[in-house]
Amino acid sequence: MIERYTLPEMGDLWSEEAKFRSWLEVEIAACQANAELGRVPAEAMAAIREKAAFEVPRILEIEAEVRHDVIAFLTNVNEHVGDAGRYIHVGMTSSDVLDTGLALQLKASVAVLRTELEALAGALRQLARAHKDTVMIGRSHAIHGEPITFGFKVAGWLAETERNRERLERLATVVAVGQISGAMGTYANTDPQVEAITCRLLGLVPDTASTQVIGRDRHAEYVQTLALVGTSLERFSTEIRNLQRSDVLEVEENFAKGQKGSSAMPHKRNPIRSERISGLARVLRSYTVAALENVALWHERDISHSSVERMMLPDCSVTLHFMLREMTAVVEGLGVYPDNMARNMNVYGGVVFSQRVLLALVEAGLSREEAYRIVQRHAHAAWNSEGGDFRANLAADPVVTSHLGAEQLADCFSTDLHRANLDVIWERLGI
Repeated sequence: MIERYTLPEMGDLWSEEAKFRSWLEVEIAACQANAELGRVPAEAMAAIREKAAFEVPRILEIEAEVRHDVIAFLTNVNEHVGDAGRYIHVGMTSSDVLDTGLALQLKASVAVLRTELEALAGALRQLARAHKDTVMIGRSHAIHGEPITFGFKVAGWLAETERNRERLERLATVVAVGQISGAMGTYANTDPQVEAITCRLLGLVPDTASTQVIGRDRHAEYVQTLALVGTSLERFSTEIRNLQRSDVLEVEENFAKGQKGSSAMPHKRNPIRSERISGLARVLRSYTVAALENVALWHERDISHSSVERMMLPDCSVTLHFMLREMTAVVEGLGVYPDNMARNMNVYGGVVFSQRVLLALVEAGLSREEAYRIVQRHAHAAWNSEGGDFRANLAADPVVTSHLGAEQLADCFSTDLHRANLDVIWERLGI
């Protein structure tokens, strides 16, 4: 995690303090489970609850000697608890603490990400609603196609965001899994009831069949899901970057008072936040390979996954959280320029309305082949020509005017038809 992209709501969940706090929560819950089963005296349980604590510097000091972080943690906790400490970690293995504590961090992270995604969905819905009838050109192969509305474009982003909300909802269940099953996961030195009670107290469910670790397919799904959400944000940000190009300029990121775009060129207004989102999406995707490779551990477990996850899981969580916050800010502050959209759509005399002219001529009695030849000839004559005017070319063609009156030709250049059936999209998304 680097400070530049770490926001406190997520960064705090992945601090060393938070990690050890989750471990302590697991240990206390396991003690409580044993107490409910009559295996820990009430006075010892009270002492554990009252006195259990840790200090990160002390844990690191002990770890430097013992070379084992869980042992260092337990040693430090026992320094606070005293004799009652003999009831802590009974029948457990280190991974019971590590993986169950990690599940608490992952669960909390998903909750924070879901909150940010809700905010983004709200911003997108508001933007789409405001521009339901803001007509612009749709593009295919980056070439002008037919008219759409900007609200329709944003509706596509909202629909994808809604799917990502469903993915995170599923992910909240996938990661909320704990284990208190002991060495090799066979419950040889602990009671399955301890696991059941501990997980209930922690708001988790027991893993179906853990070995000495919870299966890393769950963690791989976490990383892959975050990378997919990040890739959606990149799609939105890439579109904004393209629409902000000087020769397009249909939308523009908010440019704050006092902001500067270039050290050399004072006129620059760069889409830096959208570019940042695109770049960070690459970081998220880069972790998917490591997450997948972590799944294949040796036998019942090794710890090759551990070093990867210490970097990967905090980085992915912090990065996506930052990206979501950035994307919401971009959407909320986005400048939209309908006049530029109209100008771009009608360039070269509205060549983008060629299909409407084609269909009108066919309906008026021309064969499709003949109509296509006429329309394409006039469209290409206007295309990329100074003063090119597709509509004027048509109006000067006696074959066209003999089949289409002035009003019929004008109707071909209306956007009403392109907007007529968009209500179905608004209804589906509640826009």
